[in-house]
Amino acid sequence: MTPVSSHAPHGQSPLRTVQVLGGGNAGSSAHVRSLAAGLVARGVKVTVCAPDEAECTYDFTGAGADHVHVPRSSDPVSVAALRAVCADADIVHAHGLHASFRAALALGGRRVRTPLVVTLHEPVHAEGARAALLRVLERRVMKAATVVLGATSELVDEARRTGARDARLGPVALPTRTGGPAGPEDPDGPRPKLRAELGAVDRPLLVAVGSLERHRAYDVLLDAAHTWRRLDPAPLVVVAGEGSLRGELQARIEAEELPVSLVGSRDDVPELLAAADLALLPGRGETGRSVLVQEALHARVPLVAAGADGIPELVGDAAELVPPGDAGALADAVVRLLGDAGRQDELRDRGLRQAAAWPTEDETVAQVLSVYDELTQPTPLL
Repeated sequence: MTPVSSHAPHGQSPLRTVQVLGGGNAGSSAHVRSLAAGLVARGVKVTVCAPDEAECTYDFTGAGADHVHVPRSSDPVSVAALRAVCADADIVHAHGLHASFRAALALGGRRVRTPLVVTLHEPVHAEGARAALLRVLERRVMKAATVVLGATSELVDEARRTGARDARLGPVALPTRTGGPAGPEDPDGPRPKLRAELGAVDRPLLVAVGSLERHRAYDVLLDAAHTWRRLDPAPLVVVAGEGSLRGELQARIEAEELPVSLVGSRDDVPELLAAADLALLPGRGETGRSVLVQEALHARVPLVAAGADGIPELVGDAAELVPPGDAGALADAVVRLLGDAGRQDELRDRGLRQAAAWPTEDETVAQVLSVYDELTQPTPLL
């Protein structure tokens, strides 16, 4: 990230921000780390309130921020701890619905209102009574938020429908990665070794990444795998992630003898994607601006995705999009793409062009800082 001079005017105290993170998905955690680094570089004092495990993974202190352990809970002790940290903040910025609800509770009842900025990274996925509860939380958060930033246009529209007073598009940049796996032309590089480890030396490798939960539509992926099983050679589908459906999915894989491997949570997702022939997103994205989608396009890996949530807006014409929940369409798109090297090359080139049009980390930080400035500048007297 480009170094810049101090944001604080000469003789004034630096802007103090508290970033509240629930310790949830990888996209929001990586964004907070990137945002913290960019704000600190601009002279802003940043405190990140997040569970200790998030600090261990994303090293907020290494970005120059202070870290305070706040559990992913809305109990009185956690809210009180958050309230104490926010007491001296100029801006409180919460990421995701649950973190935003805790921040709203922590700021509630204060005489001097501290601006609350909320970033929505992904749609809310829930069913039954839990869905009704989340709708209540959403309305409470939208009422409390000074500004809501949605990672996609769909999230901005939903925030407005739920009662946000000021909702704006606030795209989340994928943090820049250095280095990376060697190309396929290097027989001793990480890519062929990783493919050998996974069992995909002489067969196509299809990779999906995301929690093993209902909204990821892995049941659709397994249905599609019946078609791929008949190909020669049959592609291997690797799913990286953990979740409540692991037992159910594994039982189907074994009973139906599907060429699918559940490899659990991985800390080498960029390398895993770079080793793949195709990336798959059968359900909704990891976030509104799916990390999988962004990693795949940056790595020049052709993508087949369900056209749900903000995915069409994110990828443009740089991916094969299929109707959500349609296993036949997913299977057919993969078969066509595996048999069409020219189309694969076209998607790789389009992916790079699409990725180049996405906001950079610096641009994302600049946009957020402009919102902070707007909310903290004194109102001019008429």
